[in-house]
Amino acid sequence: MADNKIAPTKKVALTKGDRISVWWRSTFLQGSWNYERMQNGGWTYTLIPALKRLYTTKEDRAAALKRHMEFFNTHPYLASPIIGVTMALEEERANGAPIDDVAIQGVKVGMMGPLAGVGDPVFWFTVKPILGALAASLAISGNIMGPILYFVIWNVIRMAFMWYTQEFGYKAGSSISEDLSGGLLQKVTKGATILGMFILGSLINRWVVVKFTPVVSTIEQAKGAFIDWAKLPKGSAGIKEALTQQASGMSLDKFKVTTLQDNLDQLIPGLAGLLLTFLCMWLLKKKVSPIIVILGLFVVGVVLHLLHVM
Repeated sequence: MADNKIAPTKKVALTKGDRISVWWRSTFLQGSWNYERMQNGGWTYTLIPALKRLYTTKEDRAAALKRHMEFFNTHPYLASPIIGVTMALEEERANGAPIDDVAIQGVKVGMMGPLAGVGDPVFWFTVKPILGALAASLAISGNIMGPILYFVIWNVIRMAFMWYTQEFGYKAGSSISEDLSGGLLQKVTKGATILGMFILGSLINRWVVVKFTPVVSTIEQAKGAFIDWAKLPKGSAGIKEALTQQASGMSLDKFKVTTLQDNLDQLIPGLAGLLLTFLCMWLLKKKVSPIIVILGLFVVGVVLHLLHVM
């Protein structure tokens, strides 16, 4: 009697064409940006070609789309390695690996924070200004190649970076999913979260600005400590003399005004911005809608400004 052998189930895998489709769609990551979940719509739209390949039933596809409609926000170009890792995890899940929604969302959240902090200084503050300066120098001389080179070189750099980092994330994601039992996924997520906290701390002092305007003291300065505008020569000579005196350390005004913010900055610079950030984090943790938080900050800011507190 012949042995009855069960044919092995064919493993589903993403093709290069699928990954190219995802790469192209990732260009429109911010196409449906919103204040509630930010890039979640563009993120889900980007992954549709991969999800269609991996899941065949309507129910599985709907569940996949639903889990990727959660909050997501990072630098639009640095999203590519996260997309690659996510595609690899979804591929392993579709082939029966014990990867749940929490694990996939955890990888996304753990990676998007640190990578967001890397993207701005690399692309917005380094590559773009350098290319812009090169293009502007050509354009000023009347060379039409200035704007053309800027458009071509910028998009070549951008698209090449997004493709190769997506592929890197896809290959690295497979390794992560194969070692779920060893805790590699948890270690990667934890490490990325710690790095993200450091980057968040540095960005708070830069982007969150709170200034209290109440005047604490007004002191009349001694002669020679401030610019005597009545004794300056007229015209451009007076402007030049004023700039020279200011550069030497002289004050612009006869009275030295100290505000509440000046005193706070002497104690702990950026303390108010840090406390405001912690308050927003606490409200979000309490499930308060981000839109409510934004509107609340706007209203409170306007009221305090009218009261001359800020």
